[in-house]
Amino acid sequence: MRSGQEPNRNGGLMTPSPRPRIQSQFQSTVSVQKNRRFNILILVFRFAAFCFSLASAMFMFTNSRGGSGSPQWYNFDAFRFVAIAAAIVALYSLFEIGASVWEISRGATVFPEVVQVWFDFSHDQVFAYMLLSADSAGTALARTLRERDTCTANNAFCVQSDISVALGFAGFMFLGFSSLLSGFRVICFILNGSRFHM
Repeated sequence: MRSGQEPNRNGGLMTPSPRPRIQSQFQSTVSVQKNRRFNILILVFRFAAFCFSLASAMFMFTNSRGGSGSPQWYNFDAFRFVAIAAAIVALYSLFEIGASVWEISRGATVFPEVVQVWFDFSHDQVFAYMLLSADSAGTALARTLRERDTCTANNAFCVQSDISVALGFAGFMFLGFSSLLSGFRVICFILNGSRFHM
């Protein structure tokens, strides 16, 4: 029997065709390259969400002016919500940056694939909406403070609050982009049984 030929069940000879092998290798290489680009894009969005949410938290946590009569960020529920939500999103984004770097460098997820897919998607959704609601509350409070002339006497406090809220909205935007991509991965997982088939 010549090499490359195998007997089939009926006793005849089967000659394997090289065509399907070449095609499947090509498809897997393309798929690996697409996944790598996709993972790098998610990493960029997660890094941007981390930077903006960390900056938002830092601006709010440091928004205190001297004097007992001056407003402090922790005296307002909405500003406390902004600071804490931004800090939580920064920590979550830092974890997801690490998970993305791990996935890009090792080619595998931190958790089992099914857990990773749903973990990323559900947490992106929860934290994005938490940050959005915190910044919406912060915007409403900042507007109220301007109407009450609080900002006339303490303009620096109001400006720093506005910057913190604006940075939080930017963080939400990038976390929202990450959420769209992780949602796309959930759909790929449901349709194909793997997040890596695109």
